[in-house]
Amino acid sequence: MKISEHMLEKVEGQKEMIGQLLLQHTTLTDEQLTEALHIQEESGMLIGEILLKKNYIHPHDIIKVICHQVNIPYITDINIEEIDANITMNIPINYAKTHEIIPILETDFTVTVAITDPFNFDAINDLRELFKKEIKLVVAHPMKVSEAINRVYEKANTNIVDSLEDEFEENLDLDGPIDILDAGADEAPVIRFVNSIIFRAVKEGASDIHIEPYEKETIYRFRINRVMKEILRQPIKTHSAVSSRIKVMAKLDIAEKRLPQDGRIPIKMAGKDIDIRLSTVPIQCGERIVMRILEKNSTILKLENLGFHGKVLKQLKELGSRKHGVVYVSGPTGHGKTTTLFAMLDEINTPDKMIITVEDPVEYEIQGISQIQVNSKIDLSFAIALRSILRQNPDVIMVGETRDKETAEMAIQASLTGHFVLSTIHTNDSFSAPGRLIDMGVQPFLIASSLAAILAQRLLRTLCSHCKAPHVITPYDMEMMGVHSVPQDATIFIPKGCPKCSYDGFSGMTVVSELLVIDDVIKPLILKKSDSGAIKKAAVRGGMTTLRGDALEKVFKGITSIDEMVRAINDEDNEE
Repeated sequence: MKISEHMLEKVEGQKEMIGQLLLQHTTLTDEQLTEALHIQEESGMLIGEILLKKNYIHPHDIIKVICHQVNIPYITDINIEEIDANITMNIPINYAKTHEIIPILETDFTVTVAITDPFNFDAINDLRELFKKEIKLVVAHPMKVSEAINRVYEKANTNIVDSLEDEFEENLDLDGPIDILDAGADEAPVIRFVNSIIFRAVKEGASDIHIEPYEKETIYRFRINRVMKEILRQPIKTHSAVSSRIKVMAKLDIAEKRLPQDGRIPIKMAGKDIDIRLSTVPIQCGERIVMRILEKNSTILKLENLGFHGKVLKQLKELGSRKHGVVYVSGPTGHGKTTTLFAMLDEINTPDKMIITVEDPVEYEIQGISQIQVNSKIDLSFAIALRSILRQNPDVIMVGETRDKETAEMAIQASLTGHFVLSTIHTNDSFSAPGRLIDMGVQPFLIASSLAAILAQRLLRTLCSHCKAPHVITPYDMEMMGVHSVPQDATIFIPKGCPKCSYDGFSGMTVVSELLVIDDVIKPLILKKSDSGAIKKAAVRGGMTTLRGDALEKVFKGITSIDEMVRAINDEDNEE
């Protein structure tokens, strides 16, 4: 945190007493204080500034001792459960985080505020004007204030959604249409309701919002960490208004309810640019709506941070240095294929390389990479875009998805003419990818001569580090894992659930993968059109780790659980 001049001057004004308080309440030693006083006499610098530069104290240590001096209460913990979330309703979360300030108690005449800097007079005056009451200060550590802000605002948002559900149902006029276009946010509960659903989805890290109408009610579900989670239910009479509101936001035809429609909703939320991809499909009770949430300014993760490790990580980095060849990433939809491709691009994105991508949609925007978004309305397909960008002579090409023979052949031809090509393909494992290309109509000799590697991956939920519990392995567990023994140094954990992980037991995701490198053993098998089983046997004999093998390794390391591995990895992925 930043130390203000007010604080350093306060330390300087009472340096003898402050010195004693620092000795009493921090790890500062007599020798360090004496040294700082000598430097202060020679240089004229403020004593607090010297102690900070020497790293003898932390910035918040100064605040702690000043609180003792000026009789401002200093608290070591904030009881978040006792804070009424409604007290923060008129304070934007960005403001609270910027000023590191949060109201914790309101009475008829006063508001008690937890703050990290008691000399932040601008923020204190703002709250005084907002509440029209006396502001009482307590000081807390920045980490405690930050945690309180996150949890209280999350609780406040949940309360908003709950109250809007009731308000939405009570105010829905069934006798006439709701004028969604002209109604303000304060006048139309449906607008506030839809906004709150989207806000909650972004806050909880959901990748998709599913709105599903049935005979008597509409079910709202989020997909979080690849798992569907029911959020709330609404009477079916509310569905038409919600559907219309969302279609208005995406500039779709609200009168057309018999045909599927696709659109996008660009929004800005909490300083983030978010692109929502909307899909509506008519079913028996109304329109089923799916909104996919994409953060436009998402940070590109490194390969090692995604979960790649050991031999696979080393091989992926070596592949990035190739001048030509095709690398495919395979796996089901939503299992991080595009994220992996961009992590690879980030490794090779240097000023001496020209990189062009063709995507649908553009999910990550990266400085130094030219990105093209396909557009079916003007017949700009992957194949057409790929044909055009080859004339621009790029070094590296990334094609979002290989869907047909034309795209596959153009990617292979590009690799044969000296380009390094990255793409995705829909197969269940790496061994099936050559067969999939042959099924598309690509000649086996072209595949064998151009293909460099196929990476297959899945996403597994990682256990919450705060609550995971050791588990004594049973014969049933051994059967589920498909193993006869467990390494001696392995510890198996199971999920428990705690406030940190919203009692889910899991927090975050990791990649499990298998990398099939097309070497002199695999090439002849492709030329002979061998099935995936033969390719798999040859690769495993050569020391390749399969998806299930990588997942087992992460179970043994305590990163994920047996049940999660079984959920995500099919039985047929077992090693033969």
